[in-house]
Amino acid sequence: MEERVDPEPRSFEEALARLEEIAAALERTDVPLDDALALVTEAAHLKRYCRARLTDAAGALERLVELADGDIRLEPLERE
Repeated sequence: MEERVDPEPRSFEEALARLEEIAAALERTDVPLDDALALVTEAAHLKRYCRARLTDAAGALERLVELADGDIRLEPLERE
């Protein structure tokens, strides 16, 4: 089986939609083994892409805090 290199998704939303398509395809019982393996490989790539985008977004999130004197400052988002 020739390994296919998929292009980088254009967006997080595109990657997530493709992951949903892959999950639906893998739920079917008529997917040949080689095709299923290729889909799992693609899903792993997309998962890494999505995780990296989420990590980047979480690091960039800040919330605005208005102080009593009317000034506004940025504070890092508190993580739970």
